[in-house]
Amino acid sequence: MSRDSREPLVSIALPVHNGADTLGRVIESALAQTWPDLELVISDNASTDGTEDLCRQFEREDGRVVYHRHAANVGLLNNFTGAARIASGTYLRWLGDDDWLEPDYLARTLEAFAEDEHRVLVTTQIVYTEPDGTHALHTDHVPAPLASLDPADRFAAMLRLLTSGYAVLDPLYALIRRDLAVLPRRNMLREDEVYAARLALAGPWGHVAAPLARRHRSEISSPDLVRLLGVPGWHRHAVDVLQCRDLLSWVARAPLEPGQRRRARLEVARLYARRKGNAMLRGAGKLRRATARAPWLSPEGAG
Repeated sequence: MSRDSREPLVSIALPVHNGADTLGRVIESALAQTWPDLELVISDNASTDGTEDLCRQFEREDGRVVYHRHAANVGLLNNFTGAARIASGTYLRWLGDDDWLEPDYLARTLEAFAEDEHRVLVTTQIVYTEPDGTHALHTDHVPAPLASLDPADRFAAMLRLLTSGYAVLDPLYALIRRDLAVLPRRNMLREDEVYAARLALAGPWGHVAAPLARRHRSEISSPDLVRLLGVPGWHRHAVDVLQCRDLLSWVARAPLEPGQRRRARLEVARLYARRKGNAMLRGAGKLRRATARAPWLSPEGAG
């Protein structure tokens, strides 16, 4: 690929807050890409550890590094979207402050973009490190539904993935057209899932069936996530309704044919039903575990 301007073709956006312990190797993996035409944009959300010193050292040593520091904490989502707005590449890849990219990540995902000019993002397999140190890799993803030219088909496929397990696919950690990375986003629980569904409506996706990235997975309780995002506490009790309301709002705005819009709305209803069904199963499981520990709680024991 060639370009006429001096702007980098690809931006890697690295939002960080107090990540000094892990940030060095993350930055090194970004700068070690075999695709040379890149910039690394680091957005520091007012870190109080050694993050600033580390980033400024990398900025001095490598002209591809752009370091921006917020004077005060702007929140998790604003730091992510702010990093994308600072970036200047045609394509963008968000990178967590404890993640890793294989050296040929950009080269291979850009090849997938070159295969079809209509693609809006390209996903890859991701190796997840669990909190206990074990690794998870999902290799059975079928990319055809998200590559469809029909936006309702892509939307349906994305909503099915939302209840299929975290390791199947993560479009927020994919190579994406930067104009889509800077779309306005609402700060709310499951906002990332709503955004992924919007990306499915935007255009067909590509996929590289190779583990080209690694991510560390942490388990955050619902109350802790509410505090981290800075959203009202009651949101966690209405998260399904709020998510489906937002999804329906974007379906209404999308340039869909009437039949496609009806299908998309039906998929939102199906997502809501799956969420409620899964919640009932989790509740039944908790009840079984409780009665196993305290048999007198069961109907038989109570009698």
